[in-house]
Amino acid sequence: MDFRIGFGYDVHRLVPGRKLILGGVHIPNPEGCLAHSDGDVVVHAVCDALLGAANLRDIGYHFPDSSAQYKDISSLILLEKTISILHSHNYTPGNIDATVCLQRPKLLNFIPQMQEKLAQVMKISPNTISIKATTTEGLGFVGSGEGIAVYAVALIYKKS
Repeated sequence: MDFRIGFGYDVHRLVPGRKLILGGVHIPNPEGCLAHSDGDVVVHAVCDALLGAANLRDIGYHFPDSSAQYKDISSLILLEKTISILHSHNYTPGNIDATVCLQRPKLLNFIPQMQEKLAQVMKISPNTISIKATTTEGLGFVGSGEGIAVYAVALIYKKS
């Protein structure tokens, strides 16, 4: 089989008055991600990892923030479109591993829901999606609570 690995990274500033959506799940929090879309940094990093694995550029290329059609769009729709792009090139996702870096809120209780949401859209088992959360021990923009960063890797393979 033709396996490929891709890496994705995304960052968003936290601001009052926005919903915090991570992995397609609304997380109760007084601040959310500033973005053209819903600002789901988990999904954005996953999309970049998937697209990168297939050498198909990045999320900004396919879904530019200069386009009105993506204003406030659910990032799960962008993930669905990303999967369609992969399928059109005869690739399918194998597994995802993502690390969410944020100081607060704690995500432990939301991770299974995130895995389920992503799995539904990607049409893969939730057991193939790993999501972890960590702080930065108070260091940097994440540690000060200014923003969220997500690292993701994806394994894809060519359908035979």
